[in-house]
Amino acid sequence: MFPTVAWKNGSAQLIDQTLLPQTYKIITVRTPREMWKAIKRLAVRGAPAIGIAAAYGVLLGVQKSRAKTWGAFKKELDQTTKYLATSRPTAVNLFWALERMTACAKANRKEDIPRIIKALQQEAASILEEDRAICRAIGKHGAKLVRKGWTLLTHCNAGGLATSGYGTALAVIFTAHAAGKKISVFADETRPLLQGARLTTW
Repeated sequence: MFPTVAWKNGSAQLIDQTLLPQTYKIITVRTPREMWKAIKRLAVRGAPAIGIAAAYGVLLGVQKSRAKTWGAFKKELDQTTKYLATSRPTAVNLFWALERMTACAKANRKEDIPRIIKALQQEAASILEEDRAICRAIGKHGAKLVRKGWTLLTHCNAGGLATSGYGTALAVIFTAHAAGKKISVFADETRPLLQGARLTTW
């Protein structure tokens, strides 16, 4: 498993998916603007991965807040979430993650600002860890349906690059393979960046 999205030393780290398979590069994202660009240009793509990236984008926007009151902090939070929401208007997980981060802040609004920020960091980490658990569960249950000798066809990319690092549909293939089932896989091509064949094959 590889870290599609990670948090390190106050910044987010992403695999730049636009460069694969020729080049494997980790980019460091330090501001909401940089995260907006990463989502917009498909450096990070796939619904779960976009949701995780958005959660960390919110954290990037408020982690250095100098607000003294909940009202002032909420204004900064709203500005960040509204801005990130414009990066991919059709991405359901993007809005889900932004709403979840906002709800977390509201639930902690009686705390002081540093504690609210800490709660948001924990919430973003929870979103990531929950996705890992979900992907593993998908793989475990789905692999039971796969028989030895099967040939499977994948469409677009639903592997680790689209999630926290293990995949949804590809989690089934990874788990079946790990269980010793001899299978073959065709990875087809999809648009706009040939992500089906290009990323799945990588």
